[in-house]
Amino acid sequence: MSLSNEDLAPTPATSRTWTLWHFAALWVGMAVCIPTYTIASGLIDQGMSWKEAIACVALGNTIVLIPMILNAHAGTRYGIPFPVFARASFGVMGANVPAVLRALVACGWFGIQTWIGGQALWQLLVAAAPGVEGALSSPGFKAAIGIQPGEALGFAVFWAINLYYIVRGTESIKFLESWAAPFLIVMGLVLLGWAYSRAGGFGPMLSQPSRIEGRLLEVFGPGLTAMVGFWATLSLNIPDFTRFARTQRDQAYGQALGLPGTMILFSFIGVAVTSATPVIFGETIWDPVKLLSKVGGAGVMVVAMLGLSVATLSTNLAANVVSPANDFSNLSPTKISYKTGGVITAVIGALIMPWKLIESSQGYIFVWLVGYSALLGPIGGIMIVDYFLVRHRHLDVDDLYKRGGRYEYANGVNWKAIAAMVIAVLLNLPGFLAEAAPSLKDAVPGAFKTIYTYAWFVGVFVAGGVYYALMGAGKAAPAKDPAGPAST
Repeated sequence: MSLSNEDLAPTPATSRTWTLWHFAALWVGMAVCIPTYTIASGLIDQGMSWKEAIACVALGNTIVLIPMILNAHAGTRYGIPFPVFARASFGVMGANVPAVLRALVACGWFGIQTWIGGQALWQLLVAAAPGVEGALSSPGFKAAIGIQPGEALGFAVFWAINLYYIVRGTESIKFLESWAAPFLIVMGLVLLGWAYSRAGGFGPMLSQPSRIEGRLLEVFGPGLTAMVGFWATLSLNIPDFTRFARTQRDQAYGQALGLPGTMILFSFIGVAVTSATPVIFGETIWDPVKLLSKVGGAGVMVVAMLGLSVATLSTNLAANVVSPANDFSNLSPTKISYKTGGVITAVIGALIMPWKLIESSQGYIFVWLVGYSALLGPIGGIMIVDYFLVRHRHLDVDDLYKRGGRYEYANGVNWKAIAAMVIAVLLNLPGFLAEAAPSLKDAVPGAFKTIYTYAWFVGVFVAGGVYYALMGAGKAAPAKDPAGPAST
């Protein structure tokens, strides 16, 4: 059985061309998106002041940068993608478990981002031809799937645009990110300037006081976990990108430059502009698509919606296609290529009806973001402990691609890694059920609800600690180290 194809094989030296700029631009392109804008506004809705919300964003993204850079190291050193890296800790066959879990989360995100981009295209069409909204509406259609025919049309068109870039491959993503990033930052700053002018300055915009006195941990804890969970996905599959890095310095400094600062800046724009909407319109408008539809005439609408579409497209391709495409390919390398895996991602992302995932902010933050962080945190903890503490950064690359080698374990599965992951997930399961099924909330002990508040942190440290103990506290035999040109 072959465990490799041209997409999973180690990246050759000639293809390691990504510089510090490419990684910084990658993160700007991924972070400048509607979910970044709205998640900070959600913290405001929970009662935080703008300072508390921005502090939560800053702390969360600084924390998630740590596993991001740590897991990125193996990608740069050995040129391997995430599902292959996971074989070292989970086994050559067991790696399919974390790979598929990561892929399914990415399918959900792909669908959500495609829905947002489709909404922008639909609003653009409505601005250009107002009569189309009435023509493409049907109560029966909406009752059946939850959206109007016109909204479904916008979703389908934006889905097809994403599919075009999926088929073109990874280099098309690098090109899009490099050119989109500066434009997206300028667009956000223009929106902030407009709100500043219309609201009469930052004073009226940022005057909302904190409403969480006496319950700071109750609100700040889940908010911080959600913020870390926002990029817990990429903290696993970052090797899918850093395998193309020229050096460790390029990937580490590029990520440090691009991730926290961009998230803080664009979150501040979301907080400030949303806080200005009651002053300007007499109501709070957290949805930027709805807000931009009120800003000006058709010309402004065209530029704004095209900008939102580019922002969403660049984020979706980088954050929600590369990983699941490789992950699905890992299931059957000889039959599923990167492009085929990307198509599978797009199809699942549409079939899950993503508009239902974001019907409420409560479900979005406490069920979706915190929930999948409870699933992915343990995987990240195990991989970091295995690579740095058990194997001391030494991998046998040849054995990662064959049966019967160093990473065969028991029939291809390292059951110690699976056990550590299951234990950590089970600790968070009662708290998740309390949030996902309100009828069970009173039946779940308060201690489990508190644990779930810090789901990602619990997952990382519990799974990592259990795995370290089960693996004999770092006594793995040394491996051959064909590190390649980017081994620094």
